[in-house]
Amino acid sequence: MTVLFVLSPGYAPVEKPKPTIFLIGDSTVKNGSGKGEGGLWGWGDYLYTQFDTSKITIRNYALGGRSSRTFISEGLWDDVLAKLRPGDYVLIQFGHNDSSPVNDESRARGTLKGIGGETEDIDNILTKKHETVHTYGWYIRKYISDAKAKGVISIVCSPVPRNIWGDGKVIRASGDYAKWAKESALAEKAYFTDLNEIIAGKYDTLGEKEVTSKFFLADHTHTNEAGAKINAQAVAEGIKQLKGCKLKEFLSPPAP
Repeated sequence: MTVLFVLSPGYAPVEKPKPTIFLIGDSTVKNGSGKGEGGLWGWGDYLYTQFDTSKITIRNYALGGRSSRTFISEGLWDDVLAKLRPGDYVLIQFGHNDSSPVNDESRARGTLKGIGGETEDIDNILTKKHETVHTYGWYIRKYISDAKAKGVISIVCSPVPRNIWGDGKVIRASGDYAKWAKESALAEKAYFTDLNEIIAGKYDTLGEKEVTSKFFLADHTHTNEAGAKINAQAVAEGIKQLKGCKLKEFLSPPAP
């Protein structure tokens, strides 16, 4: 006997939702409200130029002034975590603010150096609360672990370089935050892309004078639109190099 299935009027197959790339980080990922205040932009606001957004969504939740610690302690990570779905991606870039004081009346945002299990208990002068402060690596590993528990793929990025030079070369963070970001990613079997080195290499080729005049307006950390775009390109380059990472399948095809 042949059985026929008749679809009711108005029936449409349920489409699988597009995966989302969630960005978390500091002002180098999203400056201000992400609308170019003062001519400054973060690379996250131009990452859409590197992806086929008909197939994947990008959401930039980075916030200026935050460290790997305060993005968690202020509840920002919890807000992102609640939105994550299996198959999504989270790009993690912190480090620029982690070298700040651990406890002060201004930001109280610093983390302990390294990737170990060391802690420091403080009575936070700013929040008036007791707090246990961990190492930079501990916080990075927490992001990865929390995301993994929700079926989300993490890509840790080393912090983009500042416009600081020595002997004709951009000063790298290869001895501290870039190194610790990589070690933290490896410890949790997450992906890692060395933005610090990729972008520094581009800057070295261009030279200090051209980099300063083309990409930086106000200081040595925050980029203008052109700087944000070249950094977004570097993110895409880093993703292309990741073995086994399916996110590269969503990158825009090269321009003809």
